[in-house]
Amino acid sequence: MHPFEMVVLIVAIVVFGKIALQYMKQKGRGRPDAELENDRLRGEIGDLKDRIATLERLATDRSRLLADEIDALGRDR
Repeated sequence: MHPFEMVVLIVAIVVFGKIALQYMKQKGRGRPDAELENDRLRGEIGDLKDRIATLERLATDRSRLLADEIDALGRDR
């Protein structure tokens, strides 16, 4: 086998492999890494939104308590 024929054969194998991989991904047999990463990030964003809501609730509750304490001090005089 000549070197040129070997190079052509290797290129043909690689191209065929890429086409087969792309076909399997399109048919749902395999999920691309980008979709898996998107799913992970969506879950993480949901968790962060929950944490922010909790922090907002705590900040709001504490400010009300502080305002009530200030009002109580003003009334005691």
